Amino acid sequence: MPCPINFVRTKLRLEQMQSGQCLEVWLDPGEPIEQVPDSLIQSGYSLDLVDDRDGFFALQVTVP
Repeated sequence: MPCPINFVRTKLRLEQMQSGQCLEVWLDPGEPIEQVPDSLIQSGYSLDLVDDRDGFFALQVTVP
């Protein structure tokens, strides 16, 4: 069973933000980048950017 902590922390922060605001989230390769984007989309958020950086991934998520 995948660990949901990255998704939970991201979603809690997004819930504190206003509609239209953007959050950049940094994720490790592997399970986090495989699971978190899909979970965010299923929760109604849009991903504006998924960027493969040196050793981690950066997501830009907009609050609906």
